[in-house]
Amino acid sequence: MTDPTALAPVPGFTNLRARLRAGETLFGTFLGLGSPTATELCARAGFDWVIIDLEHGAGSESDLLANLHAVASTPTTALVRPRSADRLRIGRVLDLGAHGIMVPRIDLPEQAREAISFMRYPPDGTRGLALSTRGAGLGELGHADVRAINQQIVGIIQVESPSAVEHAAETAAIEGVDVLFVGPADLTHSMGIPGRFDDARYLSALERVVGAAQGAGKATGILLRDANALPRHLELGFRFVGLGSDGAFIADGARAVLREAGRG
Repeated sequence: MTDPTALAPVPGFTNLRARLRAGETLFGTFLGLGSPTATELCARAGFDWVIIDLEHGAGSESDLLANLHAVASTPTTALVRPRSADRLRIGRVLDLGAHGIMVPRIDLPEQAREAISFMRYPPDGTRGLALSTRGAGLGELGHADVRAINQQIVGIIQVESPSAVEHAAETAAIEGVDVLFVGPADLTHSMGIPGRFDDARYLSALERVVGAAQGAGKATGILLRDANALPRHLELGFRFVGLGSDGAFIADGARAVLREAGRG
């Protein structure tokens, strides 16, 4: 019998979790347009990962499979941020073939622990099993094989509130949490300092989250709108870094062309 730990649950699978555990610094981007063409263009650019955003993006679950197929044609890892942390939302996204889940707005360790359980088949979690789904190998895996998939799913918990910062160490210690991912806009607004990314209180929160993740042997992530901010965040200890989004790339490119034409 084939070693189940070597089985790829879906075509195009890449073991991003192993790279995280090896301490690599990984770069990705957010995909909010819901367009498979835009998704493929970004994935082909060479990002380590992309996050298909169903929380704030224009696409829906009905668009997800085509976008996952677009990523699968590249070496990039397909991650998804579902609309919510509900069991059926997370399970549906994984059944379609996402390689990991970003869970938005987690404030307490108990919420994180529950969300992670939704990403795991029993006995490790409460994810429903259907061997026919893309996320379980389209019927090519047996019952003895599927538990290995639990060890390949990337779990990303977003830190977007003072409560999440306060409990960062407890959340990072949960098995299955691979990344604590700061949402800068949400966090600064929650702290009452909207958009003030140089505020000492915000920077202190970043240091606390990074310290908590490092203490548990986990990675810390963040979304940066401006790549010029990358060096200082790498120095802080971030190593799962989102750089822009598909929509921003189009808007920035269009404005740049107009500036070159003397219209900007």
